[in-house]
Amino acid sequence: YAFDPDLDMLYYGSGNPAPWNETMRPGDNKWTMTIWGRDINTGEAKFGYQKTPHDEWDYAGVNYMGLSEQLVDGKMTKLLTHPDRNGLVYTLNRENGDLVNAFKIDDTVNWVKKVDLKTGLPIRDPEFSTHMDHEAKGICPSAMGYHNQGIESYDPNKKLFFMGTNHICMD
Repeated sequence: YAFDPDLDMLYYGSGNPAPWNETMRPGDNKWTMTIWGRDINTGEAKFGYQKTPHDEWDYAGVNYMGLSEQLVDGKMTKLLTHPDRNGLVYTLNRENGDLVNAFKIDDTVNWVKKVDLKTGLPIRDPEFSTHMDHEAKGICPSAMGYHNQGIESYDPNKKLFFMGTNHICMD
């Protein structure tokens, strides 16, 4: 969890859908794999951004929510940065949930080609899908994720996030 006392907002992530067998649960499985921004006074959800619709890999994104203020298009902006188990780092405007950026932790992430910054949706590589009657090999990252429960920090002077990563793939 992260808290912004100026906005009176709490930020957290929701976990993966079940069962893990993706053929048994069609659709995006909405509100799983989501970064939430909530008003602490009313409990109202101000935004929800789903990172991995119809998660097939157990990339439960409930980890670190880093708060910073940085320049975006020449304007100081309150940001939320989330390195996810799915191998991507997401940055959202923490006032309204708009996606600012999403990029791979490194080039070995292969379940997704990229995130469309206009729609916020991942563009998947079907070779690394886990659907029935398909034996996917070398899916990166593994279910453990390239980033999992870890201790992160943000240095506002250097404008850098520091985090631990894993490099494990799976079949």
